[in-house]
Amino acid sequence: QVRLIESGGGLVQAGDSLRLSCSASGRPFTPYALGWFRQAPGKEREFVASITRGGGSASYADSVKGRFTISRDNDKNTLNLQMNNLQPDDTAMYYCAAAPATYAPTSRSAFRHWGQGTQVTVST
Repeated sequence: QVRLIESGGGLVQAGDSLRLSCSASGRPFTPYALGWFRQAPGKEREFVASITRGGGSASYADSVKGRFTISRDNDKNTLNLQMNNLQPDDTAMYYCAAAPATYAPTSRSAFRHWGQGTQVTVST
């Protein structure tokens, strides 16, 4: 069982940047593709970004392409999401997730392990 813990959320203004991190305990990250999802109040949880086991390939939602960058450090068992030029529509709870996949999944159903989330709030 992989236990995932997110950190780095907060309250920022539009145009600011934040860096989210996700650490793992219980077992190494290495066998898993990793991803970030987000859920705004009253909305479905949606895909943000994902990365393959080795970190060589990533997928992004259209809404964050060019602004967000996902990365991982398998030696440190850490997943990161660099978020630049944040906008009010990015306000949501952000979740880290792990998938037993050899590619970078974009579907929520592919992910088996989830963190508790970290809140990101972007004001105008």
